Amino acid sequence: MTLEIYDTTLRDGAQGVGINFSVSDKLRIADHLDRVGVSVIEGGWPGANQTDTEFFDAMRGVRLRNATLAAFGATRRPEVRPQDDLQLRALHDSAAPMVTLVGKTWDRQVHDVLRTSLEENLRMIEESVAWLLEMGRDVCFDAEHFFDGHASDPDYAIRCLESAIRGGARRVALCDTNGGTLPDTVEALTARVTAAFGPVVGIHCHDDTGCAVANTLAAVRAGAVQVQGCINGYGERTGNANLCTLIPTLQLKLGRRIVDDEQLRHLTSTARDVAEIANLQPPAAAPYVGGTAFTHKGGQHVDAMRKVAYAYQHIDPALVGNRPRTVVSAQSGGANILERADELGIDLGNDRALARRVTARVKELEHQGYAFEGADGSFELLIERARGREPAFELIDYIALTQQRRDQPPSCEATVKVRIGGEVVHAAAEGNGPVNAIDAALRKAFSPAFPETSATQLYDYKVRVLDGHDGTAAVVRVLIESGDHQSRWSTVGCSANIIEASWTALADGFEYCILRARRSRDQAASA
Repeated sequence: MTLEIYDTTLRDGAQGVGINFSVSDKLRIADHLDRVGVSVIEGGWPGANQTDTEFFDAMRGVRLRNATLAAFGATRRPEVRPQDDLQLRALHDSAAPMVTLVGKTWDRQVHDVLRTSLEENLRMIEESVAWLLEMGRDVCFDAEHFFDGHASDPDYAIRCLESAIRGGARRVALCDTNGGTLPDTVEALTARVTAAFGPVVGIHCHDDTGCAVANTLAAVRAGAVQVQGCINGYGERTGNANLCTLIPTLQLKLGRRIVDDEQLRHLTSTARDVAEIANLQPPAAAPYVGGTAFTHKGGQHVDAMRKVAYAYQHIDPALVGNRPRTVVSAQSGGANILERADELGIDLGNDRALARRVTARVKELEHQGYAFEGADGSFELLIERARGREPAFELIDYIALTQQRRDQPPSCEATVKVRIGGEVVHAAAEGNGPVNAIDAALRKAFSPAFPETSATQLYDYKVRVLDGHDGTAAVVRVLIESGDHQSRWSTVGCSANIIEASWTALADGFEYCILRARRSRDQAASA
């Protein structure tokens, strides 16, 4: 039977410490997840917070290529009819074709947390599932604390699953919510549930003992047909089962066909792009997708790798979109540049000199602190500059002033000077902060010559300190997501001056907007 990959990065992963997804973040990540071929994207808990509610509103009418969108919520409240439960109504109103309901299966938590009877909890599970099914939703049931519940009262934990299936649940996911169960127990109980109910079992593991991946693999061996987890293992406390480890292990080691070869090759870029969107360091030592997963240091290993590639690699890293690296030798990087350009739809042909120029520039900028994994707009501009394309404008200088007077709100003003077509243009504007003021001033300067820039807006703005040892003098990286009514793009700037880094990222955003508009006009003219 086909194995379903159920991604909960946008919900369970978002509960990880230091992760705060915006609506824009969630939309971008959903696109990455769909591209890499997961079966289900759990978008969040509509009604629980404004971000999740707005995300589902934004997803209305969006046609996913590979995945099904799921909304997450809980069974009805005690002594409340499903149709009268506002939380169940919010799940229905989200318009998500699938709903995953979480319910208690641990007798102690029914008494101590829900403060209701065991029999009422069974009715809550069955009636909630049945009502959503009646309302036209495909329903999965997350059996929260199943393994702890089974250890406490095996019969009751199983009765909870029976209630969900009787209500019409398509899947029952066994949840190791506290992350304390070990693989032998997971395998034995999954086998028992599969024997009782057939191929309907999912597995949802947390990593509190470091066994989330091992537990998930054990459940698959025992008959689980749905695997839940998060990109990069994000999640509450120590995280969830890492899909970036599970997907290639299941496919390359256990022979379970989950995604196609091209989707598997997107795994490394997906892991790194999601990390950038989350404003976290991309995974370094993670299996398969980490930056050091196929890195080899001097001595015996390097000598062997120069002779035969299999010597110290368990797979060909290209299968998952990664690459081998030797930290003590020069790296060409040209193939990676060509591959990334191809992914962005940029044909570099066989121009090896151009590839070398781009590679050299990327290395130079990354040494300064730039990163292009989450900044495709800046990367594409870098290629165009290496090709010799003249920029649409030249930044000359700027002044940004912030003033705080007693008993008055702070005020910010910026003045910019740019050269457009041989003419120097001055513009000034006020803003909520120095970056906002510079953004407004640039729009004033550009809009007469480049009216397309007036339709753009800033969707997201992130700052990362690259080395905290320098305190407030540290180099920072600024990532900005801009867009118009058609698409969005991300750009990057880097400097020890946060305003300078923001200026660079903003300017790239506007230049990319102008480049897109020129291409559209050229295509229309040629047609």
